[in-house]
Amino acid sequence: MGTLSLPRKVSVLGSTGSVGVSTLDLLEKAAVPVEMIALAAGRNVAKLAEQALRWRPQVAVIQDESCLPELRARLDGSGVRAAAGASAVTEAAAMDAQWVMSAIVGFAGLAPTLAAARTGAVIALANKESLVCAGPALLRRARLAGGAVIPVDSEHSAIFQVLEPQNAQQVRRLILTSSGGPFRNATAEEMARATPEQAVAHPNFSMGAKISVDSATMMNKGLEVIEAAYLFAMPPEQIEVLVHPQQIIHSLVEYADGSSLAQLGPPDMRPPIACAFAWPDRLPWPAPRLDLVNSGPLTFHDPDQDRFPALGIAKDALAAGGWAPAAMNAANERAVSAFLDRRIGFLDISGAVAETLERMDRQNLLGDGGDDPVELARATDAAARRVADEVVSGLMAQA
Repeated sequence: MGTLSLPRKVSVLGSTGSVGVSTLDLLEKAAVPVEMIALAAGRNVAKLAEQALRWRPQVAVIQDESCLPELRARLDGSGVRAAAGASAVTEAAAMDAQWVMSAIVGFAGLAPTLAAARTGAVIALANKESLVCAGPALLRRARLAGGAVIPVDSEHSAIFQVLEPQNAQQVRRLILTSSGGPFRNATAEEMARATPEQAVAHPNFSMGAKISVDSATMMNKGLEVIEAAYLFAMPPEQIEVLVHPQQIIHSLVEYADGSSLAQLGPPDMRPPIACAFAWPDRLPWPAPRLDLVNSGPLTFHDPDQDRFPALGIAKDALAAGGWAPAAMNAANERAVSAFLDRRIGFLDISGAVAETLERMDRQNLLGDGGDDPVELARATDAAARRVADEVVSGLMAQA
């Protein structure tokens, strides 16, 4: 095997979350010699400080400004600069890194990801919302700067690996697989009584609360349909979802000649991260091996869109275009937050998102006007959050 051409200057945004931790674990296990430029986290100051003392980045940034004194105390004498606040995270993203893991959860990840795109770095994208809210702008900025966006979500990584560019016009369908989440076999009555603890208990992965709830409602798959449409320039009608509880087949590409190419692997985030880090090479590391003999039967079925309406809501937002996907994302963030705070029920989440989009459409708040896609995304996000909060308040009053 020849010498791999790997990035040496690395930043990890969202370093204390599940994807960030997996990224650093991969780099450690692969013994990759990297210069850590920046580590950024939300509010887990103890974990961020521990990572900073191990990797010695130029800067460690905590988004919650109230955590800055503790971060400075923990890093005292280490030579690692401490910073805090959303603007500091964006500034860190714009530093001189060759490879940036974008794993900040939610709309908060948009500005840092766009800042990284302007530098010409390769962006390993785990932040769904950046694509959902401003996908065309993000991809265009990365391309113009000479960089690239490589997906890290296992489903999009799978498609990225098997979608042959020379045959892109011959693709019949992209098929995204889904675990079905913790309520895959639950009745509507059981879902109506679901608690936050039950909703975050993903059957295959340990993830953050918001992402886990999105999996439970299947909104995560709706967001992934929108991502796939942008990433792979694919019409919505050629993107489908298939429930595959074992999550061995991560996604498939069906071609016009009847061939379907799939990428398989154990349910582990590190292989798609390794793919994004080394592409077009492959990174040797002690990866978990796929044991098909003992993995049991592989099963598949269509998603139940009556029990999981979020998937249809997302497809409708994609078809509507404009800033409907950004508004949907904001409404979902507010509704999930309300559920996690026990202010609304599990089944209220999708209803709140749908009602928010309907009200915004009636109020003509989903237009395309303006020239700056980032500012438009911010304005849409803020408007949708206000409307979603009104919807949530109404649901609470009815309870």
